[in-house]
Amino acid sequence: MHRIQGTDPWRDTMAKVRAARPRGRVLDTCMGLGYTAIAAAREAEWVLTVELDPAVIALARENPWSEPLFTSPRIQVVQGDVAELIAALPDEHFSVIVHDPPMFSLAGELYGLAFYREMHRVLRPRGRVFHYVGNPEGKMARNVTRSVTRRLHEAGFHRVHPARQAFGLIARK
Repeated sequence: MHRIQGTDPWRDTMAKVRAARPRGRVLDTCMGLGYTAIAAAREAEWVLTVELDPAVIALARENPWSEPLFTSPRIQVVQGDVAELIAALPDEHFSVIVHDPPMFSLAGELYGLAFYREMHRVLRPRGRVFHYVGNPEGKMARNVTRSVTRRLHEAGFHRVHPARQAFGLIARK
């Protein structure tokens, strides 16, 4: 998801990337136009970014600001369902995960305990997850934030805390 009020796509992306502090290998769970993967690849060793919808990947190929997705040797784009693909990823492989899923009503499985446990499994010790949850001032986002925080703790993450400027949460393994 992207914020659209009081920001632009670049500022929104940079807030998420600053909160995530990418390094090592990064998993970007929901590519979209790929701005987060592109920005993360500037700091990280390598970024794996996953997109469910082939039409979104086609749109990114046409978008000049998304070009580094397809030209950078530090970014690998995979088309598929991250909720399924994550099971095939190696244990403790990623230093950082950026999880910016669609709204819960569109992709509830990406907010579920089973998925969070898989994120925990593929994250290295002391790794970080940035999880976008939306405007912390909004009533709906407060409810989402509480339930996401609870499930992240249940999945084994600790020190879950807000990243207010990025409208998300940081969780540590």
